[in-house]
Amino acid sequence: MNKFHGTGVALVTPFNTDGSVDYQGLKKLINHLVDGGIDYLVSLGTTGETATLSKDEKKKVWDFTAEINNGRLPLVAGIGGNDTLLIGDAIKSFENNNYSAVLSVSPYYSKPTQEGIYQHYQYLSELSELPIILYNVPGRTGSNMSAETTCRLAHDFKNIIATKEASGSFDQFNQIMRDKPEDFLLISGDDPIALPMISIGAVGVISVIGNALPQQLSDMIRLCLKGDFAKAVPAHLSLLEITRLMFAEGNPAGVKATLKQLNICDDVVRLPLVKASSALNKSLAEQLESLSSLV
Repeated sequence: MNKFHGTGVALVTPFNTDGSVDYQGLKKLINHLVDGGIDYLVSLGTTGETATLSKDEKKKVWDFTAEINNGRLPLVAGIGGNDTLLIGDAIKSFENNNYSAVLSVSPYYSKPTQEGIYQHYQYLSELSELPIILYNVPGRTGSNMSAETTCRLAHDFKNIIATKEASGSFDQFNQIMRDKPEDFLLISGDDPIALPMISIGAVGVISVIGNALPQQLSDMIRLCLKGDFAKAVPAHLSLLEITRLMFAEGNPAGVKATLKQLNICDDVVRLPLVKASSALNKSLAEQLESLSSLV
């Protein structure tokens, strides 16, 4: 599964001013990422505002993404939720010819036990024709998938190949690295800690800021993976402030504001999210100018 080493980007879903999906903006974004050296694309993760898209819109976005990508990069489809049977049906019926894996978030809101999380993924694993990447993001789901549960799933189901870890807990990362199968992948789900996670064995990141800054981020991740931390650390530090700003008013409002400044797509988000404030836009513009002066 070397195709999931390096920098993946969780694509935003561009919208027109009337709230409809902006397919020309999505085309520009995909080409921006391919040209920027990204290693793979994740379509309709949380950053894609998936919770606000209809079933028909999701299918059209997946199909369009595959069409524009045209085999240039591996593709991952985000298919997750807290209704196990419904997500199982979505995975079973997913037309996956152009996709290499499914990213499926640990069930949110319901706050299942660890055994409930295990059985949820067991059910999905037995239905999926594609490899599954687990996604643990307690700040959004309201519950943590423990290292023990992650490694139990990794050992028990060969098509569960990786975890996108966004718990922020290095105790948890360390335990996963120690106890996982050798070929199971730990992937950072947080941009600011991708570098230290790679230092203990993570194979890369699934990024938000990479939507706007693919070259800067992917260059830094490649330095980390080569073990060249002397060069990677300054690159990492140069991205900290713009990363903080992109998340200051929620995801993906900040990164969409940055993409608008880069003339890639508009900054429209769907309610209950709202656009970044004028103050945040100003700060993001200043950081973009500062980064461009470093290149």
